[in-house]
Amino acid sequence: MRAINIGLTQEQREGVINLLNQDLADAYLLLVKTKKYHWDVVGPQFRSLHQLWEEHYEKLTENIDALAERVRALGGYPVGTMEGFLKIATLKEHGGNVPTATGMVANLVQDHEQVIRNLRDHVDRSGEQFHDQGTADFLTGLMEEHEEMAWMLRSFIEGQALEGDGTQPATETKTPVGV
Repeated sequence: MRAINIGLTQEQREGVINLLNQDLADAYLLLVKTKKYHWDVVGPQFRSLHQLWEEHYEKLTENIDALAERVRALGGYPVGTMEGFLKIATLKEHGGNVPTATGMVANLVQDHEQVIRNLRDHVDRSGEQFHDQGTADFLTGLMEEHEEMAWMLRSFIEGQALEGDGTQPATETKTPVGV
């Protein structure tokens, strides 16, 4: 790694670059899954999920580019191969499996939530351990985007109706016949 004088030691920059590369690997795997589900979804929710996932994979593509550029700005090189991504990613593939639409959503919720947990840890480590507040701030923004995507996906599978005042409707209880 080339010497860069931005107020971080080489060790600090290398530590942050390793975190960013893991985030990049996870983002790439999540992009591939989202794109695959975009292609494979069927059923009554096809149109809404197809469109939602297109929005998500476009945002993920932007995030991937931003992660790689952050690595370069710190003097490192981003992981750029599927082999490299698979070695360091915390997300796992579900190859050969085409779940139901709801199963696809549930898988993506789990993956986004894993990414959020990782980003929380990486925000803390970037700032506290490596003293790189710029990267901590950058990762916080990414975390917020994943929180929004996870919320949208969770909302799809939760599907509970609410009253106009935002409360859950009362559940109807039926009196058994003959009582």
